[in-house]
Amino acid sequence: MSVDTDTLQRQKGGWWALSPLAVFLCLYLVTSLLVNDFYKVPITVAFLISSCYAIAITRGLNLEQRIYQFSVGAGNKNILLMIWIFILAGAFAQSAKHMGAIDATVNLTLYILPDSLLLPGIFIAACFISLSIGTSVGTIVALTPVAVGLAGKTGIDIPYMVAIVVGGSFFGDNLSFISDTTIASTKTQDCVMRDKFKVNFMIVVPAALIVLGIYVFQGLSLAASPEIQAIEWIKVIPYLIVLGTAVAGMNVMLVLLLGIISTGIIDVCTSAEILTNTGPGLSTAFFNWFGAMGTGITGMGELIIITLLAGGMLETIRYNGGIDFILSRLTRHVTGKRGAELSIAALVSVANLCTANNTIAIITTGPIAKDIAKRFHLDCRKTASILDTFSCLIQGIIPYGAQMLIAAGLAGVSPLSIIGNLYYPFCMGICALLAILIRYPRRYS
Repeated sequence: MSVDTDTLQRQKGGWWALSPLAVFLCLYLVTSLLVNDFYKVPITVAFLISSCYAIAITRGLNLEQRIYQFSVGAGNKNILLMIWIFILAGAFAQSAKHMGAIDATVNLTLYILPDSLLLPGIFIAACFISLSIGTSVGTIVALTPVAVGLAGKTGIDIPYMVAIVVGGSFFGDNLSFISDTTIASTKTQDCVMRDKFKVNFMIVVPAALIVLGIYVFQGLSLAASPEIQAIEWIKVIPYLIVLGTAVAGMNVMLVLLLGIISTGIIDVCTSAEILTNTGPGLSTAFFNWFGAMGTGITGMGELIIITLLAGGMLETIRYNGGIDFILSRLTRHVTGKRGAELSIAALVSVANLCTANNTIAIITTGPIAKDIAKRFHLDCRKTASILDTFSCLIQGIIPYGAQMLIAAGLAGVSPLSIIGNLYYPFCMGICALLAILIRYPRRYS
């Protein structure tokens, strides 16, 4: 029987509509904290159970229609775009590792940066790249394999090193002129990008400087220099291509594709030169490259499953009226400018929690935020900054966000272990909250 999409009208929600999210958080986060083991409950199982629960509590539809509505979310164009990026990222990461690009880049980084500046150096690199390309995902894809390699060489915990990259990536995601969140927040609030940048800059740069100081201080304890092997310069080229094209503003999928092609060419050329001395030759090197790409793609299987389940579950919450309900509840008792700004921060935070996409959260809550701003005479530049900053805060700390999932997938660690080592998103959130409470910056408050 075919499903008539016209009959699938959005429901009027209540707290029950948000309960699948609570089920997921209890199963995954609370249980992991109680047993003190982040690997005890697989995140795929937590999402599967909460997704089944979301389908079960959906009202007004038969079972086939409920499953269809869930599938609409899983097949959302933004979800599929993330999956294509995951596939290309897996292929690039594994092929780069196979041909020695990661080891070569790690050795070059250790050669250039002294031990005491390794941690702040990685953070500054993540901030600069994300500011240049306007995307946290692209930054994480480019730097996470290098960070993992550095962790292995220096003895630093992998989740801690990956958290430095994730934190720095949200600095640029929040500030960049070409970031989706910047575009969405300024368009919904009718303000100029450079004006929003000025307000945002004054709020988040203090947070970045505080975190940078922490990394400088912690880097002083890295006294033992790792043994640096000879740098194979030709094998650094794929990462130079990826970073260069990313900073130039090229689409992240094209960036990864160029990276894959460059690793293949260099791998085949260098391997074939070695192998011809023993007999196998060019064809073996070529198929080894194919095998590495295949391993990388299949290694992203769990990440792809999580993304599909999360997309379906969050769409079911939206259909059941969960987002509309929480938006209306949060705006009922707003009084005064401070309360109005706090309500906008809460609105976009909850929307991001429910959608796991900071751009969509801004687009969803932007019109409501604009109405609140007009009613309480708020500066549109400040409200745009609040929307962007708090959406990036939530996106940076949820274990089911695209950034956290891809970082955890590339590093082979639990998302919760990365969250436990994050500094910048939390510091950014504290500075943004203080900016509301103390009416800073004065000119825009």
